[in-house]
Amino acid sequence: MEFNHEPVLLNECIEGLNIKQTGIYLDGTLGGAGHSLEITKKLSESGLLIGVDRDEYALKSAKQKLVEFSNVKYINDNHDNIKEILAEIEINNIDGILLDLGVSSYQLDEKMRGFSYMQDAELDMRMDQNQELTAKRIVNEYSEEELARIIYEYGEEKFSRRIARNICERRAEKEIETTLELVEIIEKSIPAFNKHKGGHPAKRTFQAIRIEVNNEIEPLYNTVINSVNCLNPGGRLCIITFHSLEDRAVKKAYKDLAETCVCSKDLPYCVCNKKPEGKIITRKPILPTDKEMEKNPRSRSAKLRIFEKV
Repeated sequence: MEFNHEPVLLNECIEGLNIKQTGIYLDGTLGGAGHSLEITKKLSESGLLIGVDRDEYALKSAKQKLVEFSNVKYINDNHDNIKEILAEIEINNIDGILLDLGVSSYQLDEKMRGFSYMQDAELDMRMDQNQELTAKRIVNEYSEEELARIIYEYGEEKFSRRIARNICERRAEKEIETTLELVEIIEKSIPAFNKHKGGHPAKRTFQAIRIEVNNEIEPLYNTVINSVNCLNPGGRLCIITFHSLEDRAVKKAYKDLAETCVCSKDLPYCVCNKKPEGKIITRKPILPTDKEMEKNPRSRSAKLRIFEKV
């Protein structure tokens, strides 16, 4: 299956990056290379795009899509390791970074990856196929309390306790192995009057388990801080989020980076001498247009926030 992914907020990201022809840019979520293709088109031969993805298949597909460009460096790694990635390729600072968080259209649609609640497959959900933690391990080995917590926190599912309890009861009889087995448990856990509110009844639980499998929230705040530290003056960081917890982490990191003083309010004057790392370009996030949402329904929850390094 071809790695197709409709790039979200494409023009807004390209404009937000403020691309210089000879600059160095990093796409930390290379995926289907939709954003990267437009970035490379704006670079001269002396410019450079660093494409990072933890999904090996995404990298292979992106290489095919960007085959005409010689100024692209491909790296199989996690964007959370941005400082180590740049150190490894002996680059100190760069001019722009793009992070399009969440799961790609290909990963959702590819049956064997186990991301989708619409197709039967082994419970997997790994973006990095080499890691050990899978959705099957979480569903069958996490305690009832742990399951309820992640389903509530990451999925914002109000029936999280009931779902967790029913998962534990079912797995006591036999291991839960497939996506549709899990869907059946979730559907039986949600009252009939709630089943058709907010989309498919399994949507929130599957999202929560996927986030846990791929550790998508916990490192994000530090990733934002480290990304800004890797920018040249005037360099920009563009981040697209699809989840309220992601957006909250990005918003807080931007605010902390832009702050001029972190002293206690009890002090009569500033003693910390903190200098801002840069400025927030988007006081309010950029949202997709009605036209884009109609064309690509998966863009509906997207929010783009942009930060510029001083």
